[in-house]
Amino acid sequence: MNHHLLEVKNLKMHFPVKDGIFRRQVGVVHAVDDISFSVKTGETVGLVGESGCGKTTVGRTIMRLYEPTAGEVILDGKNLMHIKKKQMRDLRKTMQMIFQDPFESLNSRHTIGDIIEEPFIIHGIHSPDQRKKEVLKLLDKVGLPKNASSRFPHEFSGGQRQRIGIARAIALKPSLVICDEPVSALDVSIQSQILNLLLDLQKEMKLTYVFIAHDLAVVKHMSDWIAVMYLGKIVEYTDADSIYVNPLHPYTQALISSILIPDPRMRREKKIISGDVPSPITPPPGCRFHTRCLFAVGKCRCEEPDLEEFTSNKATQQHLVACHFAGKLQLPL
Repeated sequence: MNHHLLEVKNLKMHFPVKDGIFRRQVGVVHAVDDISFSVKTGETVGLVGESGCGKTTVGRTIMRLYEPTAGEVILDGKNLMHIKKKQMRDLRKTMQMIFQDPFESLNSRHTIGDIIEEPFIIHGIHSPDQRKKEVLKLLDKVGLPKNASSRFPHEFSGGQRQRIGIARAIALKPSLVICDEPVSALDVSIQSQILNLLLDLQKEMKLTYVFIAHDLAVVKHMSDWIAVMYLGKIVEYTDADSIYVNPLHPYTQALISSILIPDPRMRREKKIISGDVPSPITPPPGCRFHTRCLFAVGKCRCEEPDLEEFTSNKATQQHLVACHFAGKLQLPL
């Protein structure tokens, strides 16, 4: 049985808000507010939600690009929050990140060969000749020609640049890869190619993914488990099939109803969520979704629901939901 490679426990990431000429702190952005989940070796957990829900912050905090306010991130038994920054360098070999914008994440003044070779140089791995051979192997693995090595990022399309970013991320054979919206900046016709490449690499290299996206259909295609986030909280967590078959949280139900169906005979009325996302500086009391929920009552406005196990005849896997009326109210999908 696969063990949990990554465990995130009660993670919080709050950013100070400063104002005035003395830059005094006047508030806090609750970007990530007490979330927990785990990922088994070789599996994928998807984080999905609207822009501003905190999913990218989760990924960057796991990587220690941000220093968390509270909580634990345990990678293969090691608590990353107790490791000094200098010691994190060695751990970077086992955890890598694929960024949303493939052009911004590549140094435009370096050749593709230099970009992919850089991780080997930083960690002192292989001789110069062996590094060149590894670069060519990685280019082939991600579907790029060998002559790409001597060219520059601006000479490639968005999809090709993302393949370069993937090659760099897998160069040191990491165990964990954080995929931060890796296809959202790409043309729809290219997205499936990149997603299938990620799936093939996962199978071949036994990679473990945390896959971040705002498109629930993409996340379902990639993930074994899905965590639906809203305003810094996980509101529903279960396996990818159950999210579609038996969505319990009104926010999840609304996300699913908004997925486009290409068959005109199966068009359905979209259940548009009313209102705007509240400010993460002053999140609403009670259930954070109550200001936009069709079913909210007095209890929802003053009492915050816990993320708890839901059991029913339909449930075959673990299913956690943070809703006072889970399973009792259903939007027509």
